[in-house]
Amino acid sequence: MRNMQPHHPLVVKGVKLEHEDAEVVIIGGMVLDIHATPSIAAKPGTTTPGKVYYVQGGVARNVAECMSKLGAKPYMISALGFDMAGNLLLEKWKSTGLSIEVGILKDKVIDTPVVCNIFDVNGEVAAGVASVQAIEKYLTPDWILHFKSTLLSAPVLMVDANLSPPSLEASCKLAADAECPVWFEPVSVTKSRRISSVAEYVTFASPNEVELIAMANALSGSEESHPLKEYHKENNQSPASSFQILKPAICVLLEKGIKVVLVTLGSNGVFLCSKGGPNCIKIPVEKTRQHGFGGELYRTVMQRFPPSSYSFSEHGRSSRLFALHLPSVPASVVRLTGAGDCLVGGTLTSISAGLDIIQSVSVGIAVAKAAVEAEANVPSAFSLATIAGKVLLVYVDTAIFMHMSNCFICCMFKTWRVNNLFMELNYLGWKLCKKYSQNFIMCTLAFNF
Repeated sequence: MRNMQPHHPLVVKGVKLEHEDAEVVIIGGMVLDIHATPSIAAKPGTTTPGKVYYVQGGVARNVAECMSKLGAKPYMISALGFDMAGNLLLEKWKSTGLSIEVGILKDKVIDTPVVCNIFDVNGEVAAGVASVQAIEKYLTPDWILHFKSTLLSAPVLMVDANLSPPSLEASCKLAADAECPVWFEPVSVTKSRRISSVAEYVTFASPNEVELIAMANALSGSEESHPLKEYHKENNQSPASSFQILKPAICVLLEKGIKVVLVTLGSNGVFLCSKGGPNCIKIPVEKTRQHGFGGELYRTVMQRFPPSSYSFSEHGRSSRLFALHLPSVPASVVRLTGAGDCLVGGTLTSISAGLDIIQSVSVGIAVAKAAVEAEANVPSAFSLATIAGKVLLVYVDTAIFMHMSNCFICCMFKTWRVNNLFMELNYLGWKLCKKYSQNFIMCTLAFNF
């Protein structure tokens, strides 16, 4: 493939960002999504009446757009063609004010990535076809290396697994050299396995349940010999039961060096898992960005839900699994395709503004709630007051799961009035007794609303 330099006239670039203005760097796909939704149950072998929409998509692009609507200015590195799909995506990109400085490669030889999804009457994907080869072909290590200096001031690098393994590795190594945390978005079950070559560089990973199992098998080398069991969600399965099933896979990812694993559970919320407690990752103050809507979001969350409003005390926590279940917020579902991307977008915006990981994921859940109620992958706008209100709903129904060698604790916390805490201990397979003091984890969570 011929060399395409950043000064190439077909590269979409605006005014160069100053060092202090740089934000989250996002490398991955910009995709035109074609959504086909039947008005009645579809039957094979014939057409079905319904509606067809063209929607701007791609995991990386969706995350970037979501962040922009939350006041951030993500730096996007991607590739588009001169075809209809590429022109539509670029026009939309510019109209949302996201062209301040982007590393979007645009060339007539590129076939813009397109994905066609067919939904069922409930809004879930029933089938789909993806033509996204251009992302692997044109987002090469050489192209990515041109933006090395941009990572120096970035609070986080997000990569989606549409990138080829060599490009993923090049991106993650650049971030490591710049001491920039890496967020890995798995994209799909098949592509999630690409984590195997970059796990040592990854700080955050955000798989769903099935992607989690695939990633764990790829990392442990047990995909063929002794694979972890496939995950089959049962109706009305409790978060505690799900955690017990998924825990071995979560531990594999953490043992391989990933610092924080955010397992998305659909309507059941997320598991936030790490070793050493929830505050093991902190973005340096000099790399945080608190301006515009994002600054207001930071100040609102810090005022209403400061880190001092909850605390955890755990013996030997640096070597223990810490897992927090944060519930989803009830929503009137229109479409589910953008929820996960907006969860990541809301979380990344909050992290880069200086919020801690619990605050950030809570904001991400609130943002995802707005996404499932919209026709597009990303809502047209977000309300600060609404987000703050939904963050409260997440906080008051949070559960802590912590696992030790031979005991398991589940602490469910609900706050119903100021300075009043109710804690319910559930026994999940093991009897927990204070007399086994060496295995008892003391944990406290206090909300000051």
